[in-house]
Amino acid sequence: MTDASSRAAELLKEHRDSIDRLDAVLVYTLAERFKHTQAVGRLKAEHALPPSDPLRESQQIERLQRMALDADLDPEFAKNFLNFIIGEVIQHHKKHQS
Repeated sequence: MTDASSRAAELLKEHRDSIDRLDAVLVYTLAERFKHTQAVGRLKAEHALPPSDPLRESQQIERLQRMALDADLDPEFAKNFLNFIIGEVIQHHKKHQS
């Protein structure tokens, strides 16, 4: 292996190690987020509140898109990601209402 190939392999490993750490951060952050949204779902069920809050959801999407722009992330990707999470949260909230 040449010096350039060795360096490329080393850089690749460093990037992959960083990706692995960030994946772990994402998983644990999502788990923490869902703990809070499940508590919200129980609270909504206890007080007969609707499982979905369209105004809050649209505000969150706008907020996340602004943060995505600041972070140099595709805001459409951020919107799709949050819409997926919101869909999961609403399903959890509906389960609490049953």
